[in-house]
Amino acid sequence: MKILALDTATEACSVAVSVNGQIIERQVMGRQHAERILELVEALLVEAGLKPAELDAVAFGRGPGMFTGLRIGAGVTQGIAFAADLPVVPVSTLQVLAQGQGADRVLAALDARMGQVYWGGFVRGDDGFMKPVSEERVESPGSIILPDGSWFGAGSGWDQYIDELLPRLQGQVTAWQAQAFPSAADLVRLGERAVAQGLAVSADLAIPVYVRDDVARKSAAPGN
Repeated sequence: MKILALDTATEACSVAVSVNGQIIERQVMGRQHAERILELVEALLVEAGLKPAELDAVAFGRGPGMFTGLRIGAGVTQGIAFAADLPVVPVSTLQVLAQGQGADRVLAALDARMGQVYWGGFVRGDDGFMKPVSEERVESPGSIILPDGSWFGAGSGWDQYIDELLPRLQGQVTAWQAQAFPSAADLVRLGERAVAQGLAVSADLAIPVYVRDDVARKSAAPGN
């Protein structure tokens, strides 16, 4: 199986290719996703010795995350998939973030601005893949409710709102990594699994998931 994966939902612009389970990845930091993403994709495909038409699918981080980054990722995914007649695999950015942590129970939280975080709770299954145990939400850090147990925190939300998150979670989270970002290497593994399960969809369904309702409404309005 040959899968291309890309994530532009956070400050990290990440691209990976998996060829029969062998993964190569490139990641750059900053907010120049529009300028760098195609360059990274082209370089990685050359390194892997692949043309887009030889891929089986394109996986992408569907969000939640930075509004502009999500639109860039979805647009590039659609462009590649339509041109090469490929299916796509939308994958939760929070799930990708959780997948990359060493813990088995992860509270993934990304800074959503306006005093809020995008968050979701994930538990690692027997197959090694993270599974959601809560809906993805955007709300104030002080509103998060997790199932009982010990959790590991990951993501930029832990950088911006640590003073609100820790008191709220009352000792449930005993360790965290605020500088954790979604990795396309983890995304491509989740994408491979989804393709094997028959969950790939047509390119026109490469649509960002913003979670925040007001952003979703604006993006759907004429002229956006």
